[in-house]
Amino acid sequence: MLRVGSKAACMACRNLVSTNMGIRFRVPLQKLHPLSRAIHHRYSGNANPPRTPHRSAARYFTSMSRLPMRPPKPPPGSGGRSYQQKRNFWVARLAARLLKLRYILLGSAVGGGYTAKKTYEEWKEMLPDFSEYNWVIPDFVWELSEQIDLDKLAKALPEIEEIAKLLPDLDKIGENFTFLKSLLSPVTSSDPALKATDSTSATNDAGDKQYKKSSDKEKLDQIQEELLRTQLKYQRMLERLEKENKELRKVVLQKDDKGIHQRKVKKSLIDLYSEVLDILSDYDANYNTQDHLPRVVVVGDQSAGKTSVLEMIAQARIFPRGSGEMMTRSPVKVTLSEGPHHVAMFKDSGREFDLSKEDDLAALRREIELRMRKSVKEGQTVSSETISLSVKGPGIQRMVLVDLPGVISTVTSGMASDTKDTIFSISKAYMQNPNAIILCIQDGSVDAERSIVTDLVSQMDPQGKRTIFVLTKVDLAEKNLASPNRIQQIVEGKLFPMKALGYFAVVTGKGSSGESIDSIKDYEEAFFQNSRLLRDGMLKAHQVTTKNLSLAVSDCFWKMVRESVEQQADVFKASRFNLETEWKNNYPRLRELDRNELYEKAKNEILDEVISLSQVTPQHWEAILQKKLWERVSTHVIENIYLPAAQTMDSGTFNTTVDIKLKQWTDKQLPNKALEVAWETLQEEFARFMAEYRGKDQDDIFDKLKEAVKDESIKRHKWNERAMDSLRVIQHNALEDRSITDKPQWDAAIQFMEETLQSRLKDTESVVRDMVGPDWKQRWLNWKNRTPDQHIRNETKNELERLLKLHDDHTAYLANDEVTTVRKNLEGRNVEVDPVLIKDTWHQLYRRHFLQKALAHCSLCKRGFYYYQRHFVDSELECNDVVLFWRIQRMLGITANTLRQQLTNTEVRRLEKNVKEVLDDFGEDLEKKTHLITGRRVQLAEDLKKVREIQEKLEAFIEALHKEK
Repeated sequence: MLRVGSKAACMACRNLVSTNMGIRFRVPLQKLHPLSRAIHHRYSGNANPPRTPHRSAARYFTSMSRLPMRPPKPPPGSGGRSYQQKRNFWVARLAARLLKLRYILLGSAVGGGYTAKKTYEEWKEMLPDFSEYNWVIPDFVWELSEQIDLDKLAKALPEIEEIAKLLPDLDKIGENFTFLKSLLSPVTSSDPALKATDSTSATNDAGDKQYKKSSDKEKLDQIQEELLRTQLKYQRMLERLEKENKELRKVVLQKDDKGIHQRKVKKSLIDLYSEVLDILSDYDANYNTQDHLPRVVVVGDQSAGKTSVLEMIAQARIFPRGSGEMMTRSPVKVTLSEGPHHVAMFKDSGREFDLSKEDDLAALRREIELRMRKSVKEGQTVSSETISLSVKGPGIQRMVLVDLPGVISTVTSGMASDTKDTIFSISKAYMQNPNAIILCIQDGSVDAERSIVTDLVSQMDPQGKRTIFVLTKVDLAEKNLASPNRIQQIVEGKLFPMKALGYFAVVTGKGSSGESIDSIKDYEEAFFQNSRLLRDGMLKAHQVTTKNLSLAVSDCFWKMVRESVEQQADVFKASRFNLETEWKNNYPRLRELDRNELYEKAKNEILDEVISLSQVTPQHWEAILQKKLWERVSTHVIENIYLPAAQTMDSGTFNTTVDIKLKQWTDKQLPNKALEVAWETLQEEFARFMAEYRGKDQDDIFDKLKEAVKDESIKRHKWNERAMDSLRVIQHNALEDRSITDKPQWDAAIQFMEETLQSRLKDTESVVRDMVGPDWKQRWLNWKNRTPDQHIRNETKNELERLLKLHDDHTAYLANDEVTTVRKNLEGRNVEVDPVLIKDTWHQLYRRHFLQKALAHCSLCKRGFYYYQRHFVDSELECNDVVLFWRIQRMLGITANTLRQQLTNTEVRRLEKNVKEVLDDFGEDLEKKTHLITGRRVQLAEDLKKVREIQEKLEAFIEALHKEK
C-alpha cells in the first residue's frame, strides 16, 4: 500500500500517465492519493471520476515537492498505523522500479534494433558489388546447388575443434605485439616514468644492453616464425578445401557432361572467344581493321622457362622440350578452360588427348613438334603460322595464351640468317596490340643484364599498363646470387627500366624433363616455405607460386576483354559496311561467293567436262586414233619399210624384207607409239571439252584453275603397262594376215596407198623446189632470182634428170663413176660441184621419180584383184605393195579399235578418278587455291565473309559475356 502524499505514489502516477499503457496496480483505489485517483479514472476510461477540488490538488503537489527523499520516523505513539504506512511505501516503490526497468528494456530493444538495421545498411553499401564475379562459378553449379546435400557437405568440413587447433595462441600473440609496441613506441621526455626508466637504464652496463638486444632479436625471430607457421597452416587448410572443391566441381561437371539435366549443350565463354581469335588469325585485314582483341602473349629469352610457366598454368607437360636448342618454332595459341576431364585438342582435329595418360602426352608433344616443323618453310628456322590448341580440365583458369619463339641474341649455325629478325617481328606483331597482356618471362638464374626481352617489352609497353613480369628459376637464383637483395630489386621493378602491373617469382621444377606437374608444385611449395626470400620479407606471399600467377593473369585477361570487346565489335561493323558498299558498286548482279564456294563451283564444272568424255562415240574415237597413229608412223613405214623393199625390184625379196622389218617394228616401237598416240588423243579430247565449256558463258575466273587441274591430272595419269603386251600381240597378228577377201578391201588399200604416195610426192617436190629455187615463171612474175647455191643445184638437177631418162630402172644409189661423169659434165659448163651435193640432189630426184612410178603402178593395180585372188604370182601385174598397204591399214584399224576400248573402259575412268583426286588435293591446299583463284572480286568476297563471321561471333560472345555478368 502506498502512503497518501508520498513521493513514491506521485512517481507511480506520473509513470502511469507517461506510458499511457493502462497498467493496473494491485493497490486499492481508495488508498491512493486523491490526485492519483483522478488520473487513474481518466486514463482507465472511467467517465465519472470522483471530483477533487483543484485547491486540494495544488496543496498535494506542493506537499509532495517538499517531501524528503527518505520519510522521517513516525512520531511516538502512532503504533500499528505507522507500521502499515511504512509497509505500503516499500511495496509501491518496488513496483514502480520494476515497471520502469521493463519499459526501459523495451525502449532499448526497439532503438537498438533500429540502430543495428541502419548500421547493416551502411556496411552493405560500403561493400563492393560481387555479382560481376559470378562467372567464376558456372551456371550449372547454381542449378545443382539445390540438389547438393548440405548436411553431407557440412560433415565433410573440418570440426570446430580442428579449426580452433589451427588458430594461433591469441594471448601469446597479444603479449608479443605489446612487447613490439613497447620497443617501437617513441620515448617522450615529458613522461616522468620514462625519464625514470632512462635514468635507471643509464646505470646498466654494456653487457646488460647486449643481452637485452639479443633477447629482443630472439623474440622478434620467434614472432616472425610463428606468423609464418600460422600462415602456412591457413594455406594448407585452404589448399585442402580447394582440393575438395575441385573434386566436387569435377563430379558436378561430369554429371552435367553426361546429360543429367537434359539441357542443350552450349559452348563456354572462353571457347566462343577462342573461335573469334582463330578467325582473326586467318583474316587479312583491310580498311585499317586490325585485330586488337586481348590475349596473353608469353615472351621471353630462349630457355628462360616460358614454356614451363605455360605448362604449369595448363597443369600438363604438353610442349616438346630440348636442352638448349630452339623448340618453339611457331606461335602456339592455347585456349584454357574448365572441364570435367583433363584433355587437349587441336582446332582442326577431332582427336582428344587424355593429359592424365603419359602415352597421350607423348603423342601430343610429337604432334605439336611435327606441326611446328611442317609450318616452317624450306630455308627458314621459325614460322609465323599459328598452331591452335585447347586444353580443358578441372580448376584451370580461363584465358587465351600465345607462346612465342624465344628471343635470341645471336644466330647460330643451322639457323637461317634472318632468324633473329623474324622472331623480333613476330613478337612485335603480337605485342603491339594495345589490348594484349604481355607475360614477360625472365630467367632468374642468369645475370639480368643479359636479358634481351625486357628492352623489347619496354618499347612495346613503356608505361607497363599491360605487362606482368615473371622471374623464373628463383631456386637457382637464390643459390647462385651472392646478394639476395638483387632478387628483391627485380620483383619490385627497381632493377630493370621496364614497368609492369605486377611482379611474380616462380619455380618450375628442378630442370628434369621427366618431372610431373604435381611434383613440380610440391617442390615449388616446399622451396618457398623454406626460402629466406619469403621469410625475410623480400618477397610477398601473393607474389610467389604459379598458382597466384595464373589467378592474376586470368583476372587481368578478363578485365581487358570486358573493356575492349565491344569497341572491337563496332570497328568490324564499320568495316563490314565499307565492304558491302564496294561490292554493291562493283558487282551488283553477282553473288558473293568466297574462294571456297568458287572452288566448289569450278570443281563441279570440271567434273562435268570429264564426264563428257564418256559420251564420245566409238566411231569418233577410232577415227581420231587411226588418223593420229598413221601420222605418227607413216614416215617410218615409207622410209624404213616400203621404199627399201620396193627398190629391190624383186617380188620375193620385197615380201621378205617387208616381213622382217614389220616384225622388228612391232616388237620394239609400234606398241609404244600406239600408246603415246592414245594418251595424247585423250588429253586433246579432254582439253577440247574444257575449251568448249569455257565458251558457254563460263566464268573466266576459273581458267587458271582448270588448266592447272588438267596438267596435274595428266601428269599423275599412267597408262596400264599390261596393255602394251596385249597390244603387241594384236598388232603382230594383224600384220601377219595377207589375205584380202573382197574387192572393197582391195580398193580401200589402193586408195590408202595413193593418198599416202601423193602426200609423200607432194612433200618431195616441195623439197626439190626449195633446192633449185624459183622457176622461170616465178622469176618473171614475182621478180625473184636464184641464189648461187640454187643455181648449182638446178644445173645438177638437170644433169641427173637426163641420166634418169636414159636409165628409167636405175637403182636408188649412184655409182662412183656416175658421180664422176656428172661432175665432169658440170665442169664443162663452168659449174663447180661437190660430190656430196650431187648425191643429195640425186636422192630427192630419185625419190620423186620412184613415187611417180609407184603411183602409176597403183593405178594399174586397181584391176589386179583378179590376179591376186587367183594367186597368179608370175603374172606381169604384181601388186605386193598394195598388199603391204592393206596390212598397214588393217593394223591401224585394229589398233585404233583396241585403244578405243581401253580408253572408254579403263583410261577415261582412271582420268576421272585422277581429276577428282587432284581437285580434292587442291581443295585442301589453301595456298594452291589462293594462287589459282585470284582477283579483287574473290578477295572482296573473302573479306566480306570473314568480317560477317567475326561480327557474328563477337556479338554472340558479348551476349554471353553480359549474361555471365
